[in-house]
Amino acid sequence: MTLPDQLAGGVQVVYEDADLLVLDKPAGLLCVPGRGPDKQDCLSARAQQRWPGALIVHRLDQATSGLVLMARHIDAQRQLSHAFAERQVHKRYQAVVQGLLYSADRCWNEIELPIAADWERRPLRVVDAAKGKPSLTRWRLLAQDEAAFSSRVELEPVTGRTHQLRVHLAAIGHPILGDALYAAETARQKAPRLLLHACVLEFVHPRHGAPCRFESAPGF
Repeated sequence: MTLPDQLAGGVQVVYEDADLLVLDKPAGLLCVPGRGPDKQDCLSARAQQRWPGALIVHRLDQATSGLVLMARHIDAQRQLSHAFAERQVHKRYQAVVQGLLYSADRCWNEIELPIAADWERRPLRVVDAAKGKPSLTRWRLLAQDEAAFSSRVELEPVTGRTHQLRVHLAAIGHPILGDALYAAETARQKAPRLLLHACVLEFVHPRHGAPCRFESAPGF
């Protein structure tokens, strides 16, 4: 393991060993290359410049910042991908949303709404009772800002649907501030970026089975 440092473009190296990497991705950076020459700069490409053969295990939206887990070799990728598929990797996020959410004593609440692709407006997702896949998000209130008419929440996606946190919060009337896809103009204009950050990753190390926990404080 080495001490935390940075890759190009403000990517923080939180942890590295012979099997895996934990990187802190800035908002606005793709996890994998997109279509076109202007979308080749991404987290995986930057990581591979230092660690040839580094492999993506999961992704964050381009607009989301925070912790991303990568594998150093194919065996680690298989094991970590299996852990994600079996919901053995625990992730938590923080977000600032529009409006004043209410919850007693910081208790956990649930949003259980099925999510489907909106094929006519890809890459958007929609809540769809007929065609959507079961989707569950847990949330709890951290703080309220009455002057700004906003709430800070901690989020735990139990399922891992595309745009799940953004869709679920917008569906209950509390879109994430700065969300260019799911927030109305008023909430969109309240922040220069999407105020969503992956702040906790917990999993079992694929080589020796030790529990691993990494944290990253949001920059908002």
